[in-house]
Amino acid sequence: MVGVVGAAGGVGASTFAALLARRTSRTTSTVLVDLVRGAGGLDVVLGVEEAEGARWPDLRGAGGDVRGEDVVALLPRWGACAVLSADRERPDPVEAGVRVDVLHAVSCAVGAVVLDLDRGDVVDGHAPLPACDAVVVVARSDLRCVAGALALGPRLAAARTGAGLVVLGRPPGGLAAADVGAATDLPVWAVAGRDRALAARAERAGPGGRGPAARAADAVARRLGLGA
Repeated sequence: MVGVVGAAGGVGASTFAALLARRTSRTTSTVLVDLVRGAGGLDVVLGVEEAEGARWPDLRGAGGDVRGEDVVALLPRWGACAVLSADRERPDPVEAGVRVDVLHAVSCAVGAVVLDLDRGDVVDGHAPLPACDAVVVVARSDLRCVAGALALGPRLAAARTGAGLVVLGRPPGGLAAADVGAATDLPVWAVAGRDRALAARAERAGPGGRGPAARAADAVARRLGLGA
């Protein structure tokens, strides 16, 4: 189970989570899980909002002894990857206990689970960090992301989960990716330059392609032993 969280808003954490899940789905069964509160749903980011299948609101009664295989079979697909998304038309949150039971069941049924984490939940201590084998902190090379990553630091340390940085985009000032890593005491797992075509591709068919962000996802997958 791999968590992905942004050091600040708007850095592309959800897109990177999708790219990482797409990469891992090439070699093992994968579920991409949307845990971001108040967003429009990860299915919209992927371009599969019209696809048939269960979203979080459909699983409200799935607490307790639930079979992960049954949950995965209900989910819409984005290529080879199953997707458990929020629903833009039914935004009420799912009970924490149901969420925990569903995540545990799904993790027992597939080879990899990629969590698009809510940054506020991480800071508040409500995110499932202890269940994660690794956490990817997506950042840009700027002071705002340094400060945001430092705010995540105590929760990452308390969870004792291996965490690393993925630094995306062109540095707006004098900071390099190594500077962000040194300032936040997090190892830099991947660096990607500005991906000019990513937004256009995402509008058409969801994140994909072979741009810098996709190559960074490949690098992280290999580091975590999830890539060929």
